[in-house]
Amino acid sequence: MADRLILLVEDNPDDEALAIRALKKTNASAEVVVARDGVEALDYLFGSGVGPALHPDIVLLDLKLPKLDGHGVLQRLRSEERTRWLPVVVMTSSKEQRDLVQSYSLGANSYILKPVDFNQFTEAMRQLGLYWLVLNEPPPAQAGAIPPAPADPWVQLPTSI
Repeated sequence: MADRLILLVEDNPDDEALAIRALKKTNASAEVVVARDGVEALDYLFGSGVGPALHPDIVLLDLKLPKLDGHGVLQRLRSEERTRWLPVVVMTSSKEQRDLVQSYSLGANSYILKPVDFNQFTEAMRQLGLYWLVLNEPPPAQAGAIPPAPADPWVQLPTSI
């Protein structure tokens, strides 16, 4: 079993199959769980309906989804303490400026246009896997694990060297 988990939120069966095939071809040692609409994605992430909550290492999120669009999913993720810092890569065919701006405004970590060509898509998946699953240092699992900043940083300085 893989030690990493990717939540792929994608309603198009062809794009889903292409993403999974590309991820397998990159040899990313990650299990891929698929949600086919925004509500199902939130159910997976918060454990409301399909079993216990998942704790993926990254979410690959399409924007144009049934029931709840990708922006709605992203807004909910950023509003919850447990998922606030979860890396979210928007993967969409939308070239609309408003989708790009709204995605980043809601806290997306990256916005990638889905390449149509399989080789380009595979390379994009390889780079995503390398960066987000290997190189990136994720934040602590719980926000409470991050020590609070001192109220007055000068108070915390040592008096002797």
